Amino acid sequence: MREQAALKDLAGGVAVLAIAGLYYWATGDIAESTLSDEVGASGLPRILAFALAGLGLILTARAVMAGALSPAHEPAAKSPAPETDDETSTLPRALGFLAFGVAYVCLVSFIGYLPAIALLIGAVALYEGAPRNWKTLVIAAGGALLYWGIFVKILGVHQPSGLFF
Repeated sequence: MREQAALKDLAGGVAVLAIAGLYYWATGDIAESTLSDEVGASGLPRILAFALAGLGLILTARAVMAGALSPAHEPAAKSPAPETDDETSTLPRALGFLAFGVAYVCLVSFIGYLPAIALLIGAVALYEGAPRNWKTLVIAAGGALLYWGIFVKILGVHQPSGLFF
């Protein structure tokens, strides 16, 4: 069972590395503008490609350390796998996350980036089972401020201001 998970991680890591390579290669087709700054139009996509490649390397290394490339051996006694409903709960869970994305896109131009991203972080945390207390509220607000600082202040990406902000 553990070897199967390691093999899935290895395959996923290699696939993510391939996607990162293709994504980086595609950034070469982004035209440079006379209005570009030092980073240029392809700067952020290249950073994202490197981040994706880093995650692929981490996933691949984790799989190798878990024994994905070691010869498979049969356990002495095979116990029956516990029955779970993971396969049946995957689609509703994914649809729930999709609903959060749709709600964010609908709300961001109305209420603004900062409150919309705070609501998104808080809603996803609660959806994933976080307790309903002040810590979750602080994490959602802090995460929103962090993202706002990164995208608006550091990267200079204009975000919708909305009616409130």
